[in-house]
Amino acid sequence: MSGSPALAACGERADAGRALRHVPSPDWRAQVVYFAVIDRFDDGDVSNSDQGAGEFDPADPAKYSGGDLCGLTRRLDYLRELGATALWITPPVAHQWWNARVHYGGYHGYWGQDFRKVDAHFGTLADYRALATQLHARGMYLVQDIVVNHVGDYFQYDGAWDIAHPERGYAPNAGSRPTARPTQWPFSRNDARRARDRRLGAYHWTPEIADFDDATQVRDFQLAGLDDLNTENPRVRTALRKSYGDWIREVGVDAFRIDTAFYVPPDFFRDFLYADERAAPGVLRVAAETGRERFHVFGEGFGLDRPFEDTQARRIDGYVGDADGPLLPGMLDFPLYASALDAFARGRATAELGWRIRSLAQRRGDPHLQPRFIDNHDVDRFLAGGSEAGLRQSLLMLFTLPGIPVVYYGTEQGFTVQRAAMFARGVDSGGRGHFDTNAPLYRYLRDVIALRRGNAVLWRGLPTVVFENAAGAGGIAYRMDDGDEHAVIAMNTADASSLLDAIDTGLPAGTRLRGVFGIHGVPPDLVVGADGRITLALPARAGNVWRVDGSAASPSHAAPPPEIAPPGGDAAGDALALHGIARSGTPFALVVDGDLAHATRVTPARDGTWRAQVDTAHLAEGNHRVLAWDAENGSVSAARTFRIARAWETVLDIDDAAGDDHGPDGRYRYPTDASWRGVHPLDLRRVRVARAGEALRIEATMGDLLAAWNPPNGFDHLALTVFVQLAGRTDGERVMPLQFAELPDGMRWHYRLRVNGWSGAWFGSDDADAMREGTPLSSSPAVQADRARHTLSLTIPANLFGASLSGARLYLATWDYDGGYRPLAPDAASFGFGGAAADAPRVMDDSAVLQLPRWR
Repeated sequence: MSGSPALAACGERADAGRALRHVPSPDWRAQVVYFAVIDRFDDGDVSNSDQGAGEFDPADPAKYSGGDLCGLTRRLDYLRELGATALWITPPVAHQWWNARVHYGGYHGYWGQDFRKVDAHFGTLADYRALATQLHARGMYLVQDIVVNHVGDYFQYDGAWDIAHPERGYAPNAGSRPTARPTQWPFSRNDARRARDRRLGAYHWTPEIADFDDATQVRDFQLAGLDDLNTENPRVRTALRKSYGDWIREVGVDAFRIDTAFYVPPDFFRDFLYADERAAPGVLRVAAETGRERFHVFGEGFGLDRPFEDTQARRIDGYVGDADGPLLPGMLDFPLYASALDAFARGRATAELGWRIRSLAQRRGDPHLQPRFIDNHDVDRFLAGGSEAGLRQSLLMLFTLPGIPVVYYGTEQGFTVQRAAMFARGVDSGGRGHFDTNAPLYRYLRDVIALRRGNAVLWRGLPTVVFENAAGAGGIAYRMDDGDEHAVIAMNTADASSLLDAIDTGLPAGTRLRGVFGIHGVPPDLVVGADGRITLALPARAGNVWRVDGSAASPSHAAPPPEIAPPGGDAAGDALALHGIARSGTPFALVVDGDLAHATRVTPARDGTWRAQVDTAHLAEGNHRVLAWDAENGSVSAARTFRIARAWETVLDIDDAAGDDHGPDGRYRYPTDASWRGVHPLDLRRVRVARAGEALRIEATMGDLLAAWNPPNGFDHLALTVFVQLAGRTDGERVMPLQFAELPDGMRWHYRLRVNGWSGAWFGSDDADAMREGTPLSSSPAVQADRARHTLSLTIPANLFGASLSGARLYLATWDYDGGYRPLAPDAASFGFGGAAADAPRVMDDSAVLQLPRWR
């Protein structure tokens, strides 16, 4: 479908489907949402792709690729076959197309110009109606992304700002296309130099947020240079309610997702949803007039919590309700996303994820109405740093917990680039379409969605965590309960077999668990033991689901398990001495932290006594648990705990010259945005390396360590890339992926870490080249930022690579990263580096190749 015939076809479908414009709301708990960036999904009408403002170039990720509403409409059967029941789209409204100030386009739709109109790039009102009616004809629903916090970037404050005199320092954006200001009243009254515009007060007349810990700045200042609306102003509130209420009436939208909700006062949403103004009622009132009694509204609050913390979760909950009652019915669950990423992509302790799952039922609002996700357009793709095996587990978790699962477009096709196009002509598509219903991840997701839809306990129930590993990757299990319906989900996040011992199912002895799904095949049925427990040995990256089928069996009675005497003191060396008795007399295994790959085989003496040495050299500092597992008799001992304590020893301490953060030839320049001025976040000043056993800690001291953009890792304006070459190996890669450079001094890397304020990913050199980062590894170093000392610390766990780092070589390079290493061009841009061609090395400063001493 292309050209004007496609446009006509969309319009014809809209007229034919007029009766399907308004349909009753579904039970949102049972829905599966597919989220598509309109411009990047499919181009159904090539005639609207280029609007002649220099904004269209499918080779440039900053510009439009051409996707539109007709393209979405013609792919609805692709979504329905996957199992999606609702389509969430980025804002279709008229918006700023190009911002020369930041050299970036508004293809995503979030830079509003007129909230009442369909943008010319995406089609017409008839096309939008066609999308809604064709969704409804398939029993599917439409979710529209909306913005209430800001419009595009039409003005800024250059220099001094005075809250009492907003006309001072005001500077219009001369590089805005296609218009110099919004075209919708009152947002068109945006010139603080005019007294009438100041009196109208549609804007807060503020500069960019400089301190994300200042609540006033967060609510009233500009986010990323976008003009902040005065949402306390009744005229602004009326205009927003009227604009978005009309999309419900005129198109048939079934739900809203609200962008940047964190940057609007929570009480705004009470007015937005429930106001009884005759000319512009609250959107829930409008929806009810069209028969949508359960119109869903959920907001975005980008907040990632550290393990076992809920600061951001509580902030998110403040938008679901407050002391005066309910607010937004739902909020996107960023804290669960962060914990899932840590568990399934970074090898963190599954107890961290278990803690987060337990918190779901304790948070404000209905847990079944909170949308949950693994990928989205504001974060790196899971596969940009995680493995496909980890992604499959993450998706299984997503579809077996309460909440509305959201699938980001391209996840089902194995995308690694955040906003790559699905269609062949689009950016980063590789020149081919990606609507393959036989793709492995598409088939897997289809099966996981069918699992959820076929087992209501998975979307109606609540979870109880029944097993977790506090020491690292490995087992996690939870039970879903909905009245008399129960399911058990168990996974192993490790890359080796893991033991989930004595899981207290909370079910009666003899309960039969019927296997209904498994990542590696449907698991065999289980029978709950006499003590209400089961023990599972799961292979690497397994994920299994069982249902209680209502029948009962006689529980097995295991032989007496081996016994372990309490270990004495901390294990400071490389081995732990244990002893005990095994009354059954059969051989067994000593298992530490569920790790079956490093289990110690033990054969008892004739009298049942036994002694053994357990290797602990590979274990990290902290608490661990050891137990005896008699696989032949199906019995496990009570677990014993012990602690690993190691002393850190400095093995390398190298100073790096100050002020040499200017690239390989000394001509590179930082981006021009104000947040880069006068600071040197990429100036590497010192590298210090310490070891504790086989664990390694790398400390990089920078000229400045910033946190201007509220990053979860505690720093931003910096991406540190660390390359590791193991001693005695001559293989590996010289190329520095995505950085247009090679390692110096003949160094070859076997492992590579890329870390910035929002993510950290660890790669092996297999499959790496100039444009591919390598093979993602499931574990990654712990990151800690000390801004007072301008120091970033990376702790590499012992035996992360299965080899010693004794005698290894290291190399560190600095740049910045935002869905990819930031661009380089002859002239610096707001968020792009300057001073060289686009294909010159993306290295602002670096260390020498560092040689570690040998210690074993």
